[in-house]
Amino acid sequence: MPITDDDRKWMRHALRQAERALESKDVPIGAIAVHRSEAIGRGRNRREADKDPTAHAEMIALREAAAALGTWRLDDVTLYCTLEPCAMCAGAMVLARLPRLVYAASDPKAGAAGSVFDLTRHHRLNHRLHVEGGLFADEAAELIRGFFQSLRGGSGS
Repeated sequence: MPITDDDRKWMRHALRQAERALESKDVPIGAIAVHRSEAIGRGRNRREADKDPTAHAEMIALREAAAALGTWRLDDVTLYCTLEPCAMCAGAMVLARLPRLVYAASDPKAGAAGSVFDLTRHHRLNHRLHVEGGLFADEAAELIRGFFQSLRGGSGS
């Protein structure tokens, strides 16, 4: 399935969520869950803000989407994330029967949608997602790079 103008629009919304994560000094990662052209879940990293190791942007957006639809099965939902999901988030996507994931930047240290391993399309699991990666990857990666540079004093070293 090729990337569309709607995909670009929704990923820009996810990038705005990532920017909002900076308000609570969280790693700038954002996510938007879209069902039939409507945003039904929004998330940004809140691990620091909530003191919760599960408060990843994707998990928050998935919870909101399930609440909006009144079911844990997220049929016809696309999740847009600014960073390739980790094992926890990818596992939740599989369990939610999410049909499609679009992410921006790859995560070579913890990515579970193809970089380190691939839970989203593992042949032994009962559900597989259609995954598109790389949409606005440079913008998403720059947000994260800038965040970590600021923690090191802005030197970039």
